[in-house]
Amino acid sequence: MTQIAAVTGAGSGIGRACALGLLREGWAVALIGRRAEALNETAALAPAGARTLALSCDVGDDQAVAAAFARIEQEFGRLDLLFNNAGMGLPSTTPDKVSAADWKRVVDANLNGSFYCLSQAFRIMKAQSPQGGRIINNGSISAYAPRPGSIAYTATKHAVSGLTRTAALDGRPFDIAVGQIDIGNAASEMTERMVAGVPQADGSMKPEPRMDLQSVVDTFMTMVRMPLTSNMLFVNVMATKMPFVGRG
Repeated sequence: MTQIAAVTGAGSGIGRACALGLLREGWAVALIGRRAEALNETAALAPAGARTLALSCDVGDDQAVAAAFARIEQEFGRLDLLFNNAGMGLPSTTPDKVSAADWKRVVDANLNGSFYCLSQAFRIMKAQSPQGGRIINNGSISAYAPRPGSIAYTATKHAVSGLTRTAALDGRPFDIAVGQIDIGNAASEMTERMVAGVPQADGSMKPEPRMDLQSVVDTFMTMVRMPLTSNMLFVNVMATKMPFVGRG
């Protein structure tokens, strides 16, 4: 039986790469993101015969998320995996310069969106037969340690860890395994600025090493392939030489 996955932020970067990793292993994948054109580009990269469903959706809109997951139910009949990957950040700045509107945009995308999607996936996985499934949240290394000038992004990623821990506990009776992949400096559109240099804790600007996206996909697929009787609660995959461990 074909397994069914939903991937948010599937129009680019990590979301696109992981969606394609699933499709190469025979999964049917619902591609969720704000830009329909980007989702269609991801679908066009899928192997011949792969089954995709492109769903344009702002994950920060609870009604749009409910409609997207209702469409997944209608199209596929079940859901075996959610990769809760969509997110955004702001340009580096101090807390006093973050407007209420920008703060809310980040909270809606990173925290509220993660909850709305997790909640819908949990509902489907709890009710379906056979019961259960897997949810993987993209936490980021910012779930542990902040970069300078990143208060909105870091606060929401710390909160995602709370979603992961609580949903992992609440999912036990229903065979719903919830884990988190914390990714550092993967080579994608979001990290291109790191090549030129990004702010460091000592006030300097320095370029940072990045890892190939395939390392992220390989780690993600290791989590995906596990039976529901096993769970990788938190997994950290990072560029070996990036400034995170120790003093940087």
